[in-house]
Amino acid sequence: MASRQMTNDHLRLSWHDTQMMATLSPQTVMDYFCRKSNPFYDHMCNNETVRMQRLGPEHLHNMIGLEYILLHVAEPILYVIRKQHRHNPSEATPIADYYIIGGTVYKAPDLANVINARILNTVVNLQSAFEEASSYARYHPNKGYTWDFSSNKVLSDKSKSDKKDANAAKDENSGTLFQKQRVDMLLAELLRKFPPPIPPMLQNLQQPPPAGDDLNAAGNASEMNNATGPLDIKTEGVDMKPPPEKKSK
Repeated sequence: MASRQMTNDHLRLSWHDTQMMATLSPQTVMDYFCRKSNPFYDHMCNNETVRMQRLGPEHLHNMIGLEYILLHVAEPILYVIRKQHRHNPSEATPIADYYIIGGTVYKAPDLANVINARILNTVVNLQSAFEEASSYARYHPNKGYTWDFSSNKVLSDKSKSDKKDANAAKDENSGTLFQKQRVDMLLAELLRKFPPPIPPMLQNLQQPPPAGDDLNAAGNASEMNNATGPLDIKTEGVDMKPPPEKKSK
């Protein structure tokens, strides 16, 4: 936890030396970074041992332990220095990267810090957006939830303009009266030329019954009349006179 806190503190730091900033070059950048006032420089590294013994930088490959190397150069403004732990002349484990822009030294964040910062920034912006949106929400028992942007003039004007644009687009897409009538006429003409097929059930209902069936039905009706006799419908007279009125005494 302490090392993590120290790493986060180093991400907020920067360092520069005004006396040597103007003379930066690939040959002098390591001497610039290894200044004792640089908070990113570890004085217990192999680079400090080589400097004290006045040896060349090529001797770092034959040593074991912490070291700094010049990783990338983009003259005259950018230099990248890597901090690593060397195990043997052909194997080293990277620990951190530092970049120098315009003479100022910064520590490059690792992937975890970049992701954490992006997620935190996203969450903060979303929270702010939700809080601002909820401040414009209104509730009415009959209408339910609605938006009221009258307190914010910019949003109110934008809402009105959006409604006007939507209505204009709707009117434009619906077409004129002539276009509507013309389309209806064309559809009716197509329906007349190409009528839809009649379902089989309706075709069976529309076909007339065979002749033999008509004769049988007529014979059955005559037999029923002979057996039961003609139907006499008697109508009884109904007295439509109103009831007598009661005389008052």
